[in-house]
Amino acid sequence: MTKPILYDFFATWCGPCRIQSPIIHELAEKLGDKADVRMVDVDQNPELADKYGIAVVPTLIIEKDGKEIHRLEGVTSAETLEGLLQPLF
Repeated sequence: MTKPILYDFFATWCGPCRIQSPIIHELAEKLGDKADVRMVDVDQNPELADKYGIAVVPTLIIEKDGKEIHRLEGVTSAETLEGLLQPLF
């Protein structure tokens, strides 16, 4: 069984992304090896953003075993994200 992946699709010019980014980094540190956290700059990775149908940044996607489990748009708290990830460990 694989560990969950949390994708943070962001852009450097995005104000809400600058708020979300430290939340993601803090959560990644707290979770350690329980989840794989991936930061994806949509301007640097347009193919991946297109693959996931990203229209808004920040967009957070939680995947497990290759399947999208949750998609959240806008700034999301660490508590909310941890609550969504916890059952997937």
